[in-house]
Amino acid sequence: MALLQTILPNPDAEPALSKPVAERLISGDPSFRTWLQDSSKDGRIRTGVWEATPGETLSIKGEGFEFCHILEGVIELVEEGQAPVRYKAGDSFVMKPGYRGVWRTLETVRKIYVAVS
Repeated sequence: MALLQTILPNPDAEPALSKPVAERLISGDPSFRTWLQDSSKDGRIRTGVWEATPGETLSIKGEGFEFCHILEGVIELVEEGQAPVRYKAGDSFVMKPGYRGVWRTLETVRKIYVAVS
């Protein structure tokens, strides 16, 4: 088994399709596409590509940690009690355990993610 995994920014596989759960939807009608490309045996560490159409949702990390690298699109994150921060293609950020805020997809976004729960 190889221990090197390339993350494809435009995978050929069919994505998993989803919508935000009702209690996290703030506005709009966003839809999500996820291409899981690798995970640990216990599923606690996952990486792949995720895409979202415009809308606003509540983002809660709980005990989780997520690294994101924006491939395309524009988002704005508003952590509770903080000023909005805008991210676009080429930007990277980390949402640490306990993060809670609003995720605004301003232009359809595609990101590479590494999530640890």
